[in-house]
Amino acid sequence: MTLVAVLDYGSGNLHSATRALTATGATVRLTSDPETVAEADGLVVPGVGAFAACVQGLRAVGGDAMVAQRVAAGAPVLGICVGHQVLFERGVEHGTQERGLGLFPGVVERLTADRLPHMGWNTVTAPAGSVLFAGVEAERFYFVHSYGVHADPGAGTLATWVEHGGDRFLAAVERGPLASTQFHPEKSGAAGARLLRNWVASVR
Repeated sequence: MTLVAVLDYGSGNLHSATRALTATGATVRLTSDPETVAEADGLVVPGVGAFAACVQGLRAVGGDAMVAQRVAAGAPVLGICVGHQVLFERGVEHGTQERGLGLFPGVVERLTADRLPHMGWNTVTAPAGSVLFAGVEAERFYFVHSYGVHADPGAGTLATWVEHGGDRFLAAVERGPLASTQFHPEKSGAAGARLLRNWVASVR
């Protein structure tokens, strides 16, 4: 049985992510215990709210070190929403900057679309060879955010893009066992469920 750890650091969407992952058939544990996180087949880092608050919450439970250790060991990690954003170098909100985990290059910044937050369903453009989007390459997923990453994450990384109000930004990134989505797969109906099943299948 595949064991998935959902990192518990006080983020607001922990239980919805846990329920959606359980529906894939995985054994899911909501935890901040370093040993459980290290031993899990996959680690999910959820997140809602402000970038700075999420990063600070992660650091408070040692989550930054847990994620870094898994990435260094080649062990699968999936970030969701602000859990996606914190994997980048830094976030800029309301004129202040907060250092992220720096696992992907790029800055999380306010979107330029006239209508924010970007809330609702949007079609993504996934690259060939994507593990996450196999079978759902051109489906719609559910977004709720006002900040994102505009920069290409560079060589060796598969980038999935989305556009809102003429603003193009990252919807997801994949680099080996490290992956993340700006949207909420756990709120994205059948397409999101398929994406989570794809990810769980990849960590076995």
